[in-house]
Amino acid sequence: MKRIFLFVLTNLAVLFVINITLRLLGVDRVLDQSGAINFNALLLLSLVIGFSGAIVSLFMSKWSAKHMVGAVVITAPADSAEQWLMETVRRQAQSAGIGMPEVAIYDAPDVNAFATGWNRNNALVAVSTALLHGMSRDEAEAVLGHEISHVANGDMVTLTLIQGVVNTFVVFFAKLIGIFVDSLLRRDSNERGPGIGSFVAEIAAQLVLGVLASMIVLWFSRHREFRADAGGAALAGRDKMIAALERLKINHEQVSLPAEMAASGISGGHGMSRLFMTHPPLDERIAALKAGR
Repeated sequence: MKRIFLFVLTNLAVLFVINITLRLLGVDRVLDQSGAINFNALLLLSLVIGFSGAIVSLFMSKWSAKHMVGAVVITAPADSAEQWLMETVRRQAQSAGIGMPEVAIYDAPDVNAFATGWNRNNALVAVSTALLHGMSRDEAEAVLGHEISHVANGDMVTLTLIQGVVNTFVVFFAKLIGIFVDSLLRRDSNERGPGIGSFVAEIAAQLVLGVLASMIVLWFSRHREFRADAGGAALAGRDKMIAALERLKINHEQVSLPAEMAASGISGGHGMSRLFMTHPPLDERIAALKAGR
Protein backbone atom coordinates (compact mmCIF):
# COMPACT_ATOMS: atom_id res chain seq x y z
CA MET A 1 0.00 0.00 0.00
CA LYS A 2 2.63 2.55 1.05
CA ARG A 3 4.57 2.25 -2.21
CA ILE A 4 1.59 3.47 -4.26
CA PHE A 5 0.33 5.94 -1.67
CA LEU A 6 3.72 7.65 -1.39
CA PHE A 7 4.26 7.68 -5.16
CA VAL A 8 0.85 9.22 -5.91
CA LEU A 9 1.23 11.77 -3.12
CA THR A 10 4.70 12.78 -4.33
CA ASN A 11 3.48 12.98 -7.93
CA LEU A 12 0.60 15.33 -7.04
CA ALA A 13 2.98 17.55 -5.06
CA VAL A 14 5.60 17.65 -7.84
CA LEU A 15 2.97 18.27 -10.52
CA PHE A 16 1.56 21.14 -8.49
CA VAL A 17 4.99 22.74 -7.97
CA ILE A 18 5.94 22.44 -11.66
CA ASN A 19 2.67 24.00 -12.78
CA ILE A 20 2.95 26.90 -10.32
CA THR A 21 6.59 27.53 -11.29
CA LEU A 22 5.82 27.65 -15.02
CA ARG A 23 2.88 29.97 -14.39
CA LEU A 24 5.01 32.36 -12.32
CA LEU A 25 7.72 32.33 -14.99
CA GLY A 26 5.11 33.05 -17.65
CA VAL A 27 6.22 30.24 -19.94
CA ASP A 28 2.92 28.34 -19.98
CA ARG A 29 1.11 30.58 -22.49
CA VAL A 30 -1.14 28.61 -24.83
CA LEU A 31 -3.21 31.49 -26.25
CA ASP A 32 -2.20 33.19 -29.49
CA GLN A 33 -2.39 36.96 -30.08
CA SER A 34 -6.06 36.77 -30.97
CA GLY A 35 -6.87 34.95 -27.75
CA ALA A 36 -7.54 31.60 -29.45
CA ILE A 37 -6.22 28.40 -27.90
CA ASN A 38 -3.16 26.89 -29.55
CA PHE A 39 -4.00 23.22 -28.99
CA ASN A 40 -0.64 21.97 -30.28
CA ALA A 41 1.18 24.13 -27.77
CA LEU A 42 -1.25 23.10 -25.03
CA LEU A 43 -0.74 19.40 -25.72
CA LEU A 44 3.05 19.74 -25.82
CA LEU A 45 3.06 21.72 -22.59
CA SER A 46 0.79 19.13 -20.95
CA LEU A 47 3.11 16.31 -22.03
CA VAL A 48 6.17 18.08 -20.65
CA ILE A 49 4.53 18.86 -17.32
CA GLY A 50 2.79 15.50 -17.04
CA PHE A 51 5.79 13.29 -17.69
CA SER A 52 8.16 15.57 -15.79
CA GLY A 53 5.97 15.18 -12.72
CA ALA A 54 5.87 11.39 -13.03
CA ILE A 55 9.59 10.98 -13.78
CA VAL A 56 10.68 13.29 -10.97
CA SER A 57 8.39 11.35 -8.61
CA LEU A 58 10.01 8.09 -9.71
CA PHE A 59 13.55 9.35 -9.08
CA MET A 60 12.42 10.76 -5.71
CA SER A 61 10.61 7.57 -4.73
CA LYS A 62 13.34 6.10 -2.51
CA TRP A 63 14.14 9.43 -0.88
CA SER A 64 10.51 10.34 -0.24
CA ALA A 65 9.69 6.87 1.07
CA LYS A 66 12.56 6.93 3.56
CA HIS A 67 11.65 10.38 4.85
CA MET A 68 7.87 10.00 4.92
CA VAL A 69 7.88 6.79 6.96
CA GLY A 70 11.17 7.33 8.79
CA ALA A 71 12.78 4.20 7.32
CA VAL A 72 16.32 3.46 8.48
CA VAL A 73 18.53 1.60 6.01
CA ILE A 74 20.39 -1.35 7.49
CA THR A 75 24.12 -0.93 6.96
CA ALA A 76 25.18 -3.55 9.51
CA PRO A 77 22.63 -5.96 11.00
CA ALA A 78 22.08 -5.22 14.68
CA ASP A 79 20.57 -8.59 15.62
CA SER A 80 19.62 -11.98 14.25
CA ALA A 81 16.29 -10.69 12.89
CA GLU A 82 18.00 -8.02 10.80
CA GLN A 83 20.62 -10.53 9.68
CA TRP A 84 17.89 -12.91 8.53
CA LEU A 85 16.12 -10.03 6.76
CA MET A 86 19.26 -9.05 4.82
CA GLU A 87 20.09 -12.63 3.86
CA THR A 88 16.52 -13.35 2.71
CA VAL A 89 16.34 -10.23 0.54
CA ARG A 90 19.78 -11.00 -0.95
CA ARG A 91 18.82 -14.58 -1.77
CA GLN A 92 15.49 -13.60 -3.32
CA ALA A 93 17.05 -10.76 -5.31
CA GLN A 94 19.56 -13.18 -6.80
CA SER A 95 16.79 -15.64 -7.65
CA ALA A 96 14.77 -12.86 -9.30
CA GLY A 97 17.77 -11.61 -11.29
CA ILE A 98 17.93 -8.12 -9.81
CA GLY A 99 20.57 -6.16 -7.94
CA MET A 100 20.63 -6.21 -4.14
CA PRO A 101 18.14 -3.57 -2.94
CA GLU A 102 18.68 -1.34 0.04
CA VAL A 103 16.92 -2.87 3.02
CA ALA A 104 15.29 -0.65 5.62
CA ILE A 105 13.12 -0.90 8.72
CA TYR A 106 10.56 1.64 9.89
CA ASP A 107 8.69 1.82 13.17
CA ALA A 108 4.97 1.22 12.68
CA PRO A 109 2.22 -0.73 14.46
CA ASP A 110 0.81 -2.20 11.24
CA VAL A 111 2.22 -5.31 9.57
CA ASN A 112 3.40 -3.87 6.27
CA ALA A 113 6.23 -3.71 3.74
CA PHE A 114 6.90 -1.96 0.45
CA ALA A 115 9.43 -1.77 -2.35
CA THR A 116 10.25 1.23 -4.48
CA GLY A 117 13.03 2.66 -6.63
CA TRP A 118 13.69 3.96 -10.12
CA ASN A 119 15.04 0.70 -11.57
CA ARG A 120 15.42 -3.01 -10.86
CA ASN A 121 18.99 -2.67 -9.65
CA ASN A 122 18.56 0.41 -7.48
CA ALA A 123 15.56 -0.38 -5.31
CA LEU A 124 14.54 -0.13 -1.67
CA VAL A 125 12.73 -2.80 0.32
CA ALA A 126 11.36 -1.60 3.66
CA VAL A 127 9.50 -3.54 6.33
CA SER A 128 7.71 -2.37 9.45
CA THR A 129 8.89 -3.41 12.89
CA ALA A 130 5.48 -5.05 13.38
CA LEU A 131 6.10 -7.29 10.37
CA LEU A 132 9.67 -8.18 11.30
CA HIS A 133 8.79 -9.14 14.86
CA GLY A 134 5.13 -10.10 14.52
CA MET A 135 5.16 -12.49 11.57
CA SER A 136 6.67 -15.94 11.41
CA ARG A 137 9.82 -16.29 9.30
CA ASP A 138 7.85 -18.19 6.63
CA GLU A 139 5.18 -15.47 6.43
CA ALA A 140 7.75 -12.66 6.35
CA GLU A 141 9.71 -14.51 3.65
CA ALA A 142 6.60 -14.61 1.46
CA VAL A 143 5.93 -10.89 1.96
CA LEU A 144 9.52 -10.11 0.99
CA GLY A 145 9.14 -12.29 -2.09
CA HIS A 146 6.04 -10.31 -3.01
CA GLU A 147 7.95 -7.02 -2.76
CA ILE A 148 10.98 -8.36 -4.64
CA SER A 149 8.59 -9.43 -7.41
CA HIS A 150 7.30 -5.86 -7.69
CA VAL A 151 10.89 -4.75 -8.33
CA ALA A 152 11.68 -7.59 -10.73
CA ASN A 153 8.47 -6.95 -12.69
CA GLY A 154 9.41 -3.28 -13.17
CA ASP A 155 6.13 -2.15 -11.67
CA MET A 156 7.41 1.29 -10.64
CA VAL A 157 8.59 2.13 -14.17
CA THR A 158 5.31 0.96 -15.71
CA LEU A 159 3.45 2.91 -13.05
CA THR A 160 5.44 6.01 -13.98
CA LEU A 161 4.50 5.72 -17.66
CA ILE A 162 0.82 5.36 -16.76
CA GLN A 163 1.07 8.26 -14.33
CA GLY A 164 2.71 10.40 -17.03
CA VAL A 165 -0.14 9.76 -19.48
CA VAL A 166 -2.72 10.44 -16.77
CA ASN A 167 -0.91 13.63 -15.73
CA THR A 168 -0.91 14.83 -19.34
CA PHE A 169 -4.69 14.63 -19.55
CA VAL A 170 -5.07 16.23 -16.11
CA VAL A 171 -2.92 19.23 -17.08
CA PHE A 172 -4.56 19.52 -20.52
CA PHE A 173 -8.13 19.65 -19.26
CA ALA A 174 -7.27 21.70 -16.16
CA LYS A 175 -5.81 24.42 -18.38
CA LEU A 176 -8.87 24.32 -20.66
CA ILE A 177 -11.10 24.72 -17.61
CA GLY A 178 -8.96 27.59 -16.38
CA ILE A 179 -9.17 29.37 -19.74
CA PHE A 180 -12.95 28.81 -19.92
CA VAL A 181 -13.58 30.14 -16.40
CA ASP A 182 -11.34 33.13 -17.04
CA SER A 183 -13.22 33.96 -20.25
CA LEU A 184 -16.51 33.96 -18.35
CA LEU A 185 -15.17 36.19 -15.58
CA ARG A 186 -13.63 38.67 -18.05
CA ARG A 187 -16.31 38.53 -20.72
CA ASP A 188 -16.97 42.29 -20.59
CA SER A 189 -13.33 43.29 -20.17
CA ASN A 190 -11.02 44.52 -22.93
CA GLU A 191 -7.95 43.06 -21.19
CA ARG A 192 -6.13 40.18 -22.82
CA GLY A 193 -4.21 37.31 -21.35
CA PRO A 194 -5.07 35.01 -18.46
CA GLY A 195 -6.03 36.56 -15.16
CA ILE A 196 -6.29 35.39 -11.58
CA GLY A 197 -9.53 33.56 -12.39
CA SER A 198 -7.69 31.32 -14.81
CA PHE A 199 -5.00 30.60 -12.24
CA VAL A 200 -7.38 29.68 -9.41
CA ALA A 201 -9.71 27.61 -11.61
CA GLU A 202 -6.80 25.74 -13.18
CA ILE A 203 -5.24 24.80 -9.85
CA ALA A 204 -8.60 23.72 -8.42
CA ALA A 205 -9.36 21.66 -11.53
CA GLN A 206 -5.92 20.07 -11.45
CA LEU A 207 -6.36 18.97 -7.85
CA VAL A 208 -9.82 17.51 -8.48
CA LEU A 209 -8.88 15.84 -11.77
CA GLY A 210 -5.66 14.55 -10.20
CA VAL A 211 -7.58 12.76 -7.48
CA LEU A 212 -10.04 11.28 -9.99
CA ALA A 213 -7.25 10.26 -12.38
CA SER A 214 -5.49 8.46 -9.54
CA MET A 215 -8.22 5.82 -9.84
CA ILE A 216 -6.52 4.66 -13.04
CA VAL A 217 -3.19 4.34 -11.26
CA LEU A 218 -4.84 2.49 -8.40
CA TRP A 219 -6.52 0.10 -10.84
CA PHE A 220 -3.08 -0.73 -12.22
CA SER A 221 -1.82 -1.23 -8.67
CA ARG A 222 -4.60 -3.69 -7.88
CA HIS A 223 -3.99 -5.58 -11.11
CA ARG A 224 -0.27 -5.96 -10.45
CA GLU A 225 -0.79 -7.25 -6.90
CA PHE A 226 -1.97 -10.60 -8.24
CA ARG A 227 1.21 -10.95 -10.30
CA ALA A 228 3.37 -9.96 -7.31
CA ASP A 229 1.55 -12.54 -5.17
CA ALA A 230 2.36 -15.17 -7.79
CA GLY A 231 5.97 -14.00 -7.77
CA GLY A 232 6.10 -14.22 -3.99
CA ALA A 233 4.70 -17.74 -4.18
CA ALA A 234 7.40 -18.68 -6.70
CA LEU A 235 10.19 -17.29 -4.51
CA ALA A 236 8.98 -18.45 -1.11
CA GLY A 237 6.35 -21.10 -1.77
CA ARG A 238 2.61 -20.90 -2.38
CA ASP A 239 1.65 -22.14 1.09
CA LYS A 240 3.84 -19.46 2.70
CA MET A 241 2.30 -16.74 0.51
CA ILE A 242 -1.23 -17.85 1.39
CA ALA A 243 -0.32 -17.98 5.08
CA ALA A 244 1.13 -14.45 4.88
CA LEU A 245 -2.06 -13.09 3.33
CA GLU A 246 -4.15 -14.90 5.94
CA ARG A 247 -2.05 -13.27 8.66
CA LEU A 248 -2.53 -9.84 7.07
CA LYS A 249 -6.27 -10.46 7.06
CA ILE A 250 -6.28 -11.35 10.76
CA ASN A 251 -4.07 -8.37 11.57
CA HIS A 252 -6.41 -6.00 9.74
CA GLU A 253 -9.40 -7.31 11.63
CA GLN A 254 -7.68 -6.92 14.99
CA VAL A 255 -5.70 -3.70 14.58
CA SER A 256 -7.01 -0.20 14.01
CA LEU A 257 -5.23 0.92 10.85
CA PRO A 258 -3.68 4.34 10.14
CA ALA A 259 -6.00 6.70 8.28
CA GLU A 260 -4.20 6.46 4.95
CA MET A 261 -4.22 2.66 5.06
CA ALA A 262 -7.88 2.48 5.99
CA ALA A 263 -8.72 4.72 3.04
CA SER A 264 -6.87 2.35 0.74
CA GLY A 265 -8.74 -0.64 2.12
CA ILE A 266 -5.99 -3.28 2.21
CA SER A 267 -8.49 -5.99 3.05
CA GLY A 268 -11.08 -4.93 0.52
CA GLY A 269 -13.94 -2.55 -0.01
CA HIS A 270 -17.26 -2.18 -1.70
CA GLY A 271 -18.86 0.26 -4.13
CA MET A 272 -17.03 3.52 -4.72
CA SER A 273 -14.44 2.76 -2.03
CA ARG A 274 -13.12 -0.08 -4.17
CA LEU A 275 -12.06 2.42 -6.85
CA PHE A 276 -9.60 4.00 -4.43
CA MET A 277 -8.08 0.76 -3.14
CA THR A 278 -4.39 0.18 -3.81
CA HIS A 279 -4.80 -3.57 -3.26
CA PRO A 280 -7.52 -6.06 -4.16
CA PRO A 281 -9.43 -7.62 -1.24
CA LEU A 282 -7.30 -10.18 0.57
CA ASP A 283 -9.93 -12.86 0.07
CA GLU A 284 -9.64 -12.42 -3.71
CA ARG A 285 -5.85 -12.62 -3.58
CA ILE A 286 -5.95 -15.76 -1.46
CA ALA A 287 -8.51 -17.35 -3.79
CA ALA A 288 -6.35 -16.54 -6.82
CA LEU A 289 -3.32 -18.23 -5.25
CA LYS A 290 -5.30 -21.29 -4.27
CA ALA A 291 -6.63 -21.50 -7.82
CA GLY A 292 -3.09 -21.26 -9.20
CA ARG A 293 -3.68 -17.93 -10.95
